[in-house]
Amino acid sequence: MVTIIKEGVHVDKSQNEALIKIAEEYYTDQPFVYISYRINSYSVNPNIYTRTVKTKNLIGFAVVSYDYKAKKNAQIEKLFLKKPFEIFTNLDDAFNWADKLVSKS
Repeated sequence: MVTIIKEGVHVDKSQNEALIKIAEEYYTDQPFVYISYRINSYSVNPNIYTRTVKTKNLIGFAVVSYDYKAKKNAQIEKLFLKKPFEIFTNLDDAFNWADKLVSKS
């Protein structure tokens, strides 16, 4: 699952619940990795990860960004999500990592 969030958005509980609902409907019976493709600047409330971690079939989380600040923020977010979480600078590397996780599960 790859997401691109609009510029300036603050991802909090309500946005997170909408994303979880989509994920649980689309990936009902299969493991998946959430890939956050951060081409825009936005903020995330890291407390949402206490709910995100309970998402059925979510086996990993990746952030893809070219921006130094976004990668630093992702390192902080990583502390809140108790699942495999990696940070990448390109989508291909994130896809390869996700494929490995899915094939292992």
